[in-house]
Amino acid sequence: MAIVVQTLSEQIFSLVRDRIISGKFPVDVAIRQDALAAELGVSKIPLREALARLEQDGLLLSQANRGFFVRPLNADEVDEVYALRLKIEPEAVGLASKMATDADRKAARDALDALDQAAITDKTQVGRLNRAFHMSLVRPLHKQVTIQIIERLNIISERYVGKHLEPAGRDDRAHNEHSTMLALWAAGKGDEVAAVMHDHIASTLEDLRKQFESEKAG
Repeated sequence: MAIVVQTLSEQIFSLVRDRIISGKFPVDVAIRQDALAAELGVSKIPLREALARLEQDGLLLSQANRGFFVRPLNADEVDEVYALRLKIEPEAVGLASKMATDADRKAARDALDALDQAAITDKTQVGRLNRAFHMSLVRPLHKQVTIQIIERLNIISERYVGKHLEPAGRDDRAHNEHSTMLALWAAGKGDEVAAVMHDHIASTLEDLRKQFESEKAG
C-alpha cells in the first residue's frame, strides 16, 4: 500500500475545499482568516497558501483589501465548463476504455462504489467522489495534458454536481448512468461509452440551465 504524505498546506487545502463544496462558507462574506487559522490550529501562512490554490482552482475569489470569498455559482460558468467537458471528456473516456488494465477497471469499480456509498451516507463528499469516478475512466489514457485539463474542469464542476442533485430522483438517475458507463467502459466499448458519457454531461448541463432559469424567474 502506498503511503500518501500531505504537507500542512495540502491538509488545509483539503479541509477548506471540502467546506466550500459543502456550502459551509457563505458566498457574500469574506473568509475570516484569523478565526479559521485559530480553529484549524495553524498559522496564517499555510492557510493563505491553501486559499491561493483554491482561487487557482476556481473555488475562491480574492478582492483587494477585503480577502477571499467563495465564488458564486452561475449559469455562465456552467455553460462554459460543461461545454468544454463535452468537447474533450467523452472522446477521452472512449479511448481510455480500450487501454484500461484489470487494475484500472478495479479502480473504476471501487470509485463508483465509494460514490454510491457517499450518496447514502455523506452527501458532502459526493462532488469529490463523482470527480474521482469520472477521472478513473480517463486516467488509463496516459495523456497528461488531456487528463489535467479534464480534471481541472471536473474540479470546477464539483459544486454544480451538488446543485444538480438537489431535486428528488436525480441520485437514482446518476447512479444508473454511471453504472451503464462503467459496464461499457470495462468492456472496452469505446464508441458506446463515449456516447453515453456525452449524453450524461449534456443532460446535466440542460438540467442546470433550467435550475438557474427557474431561480432567476422566481
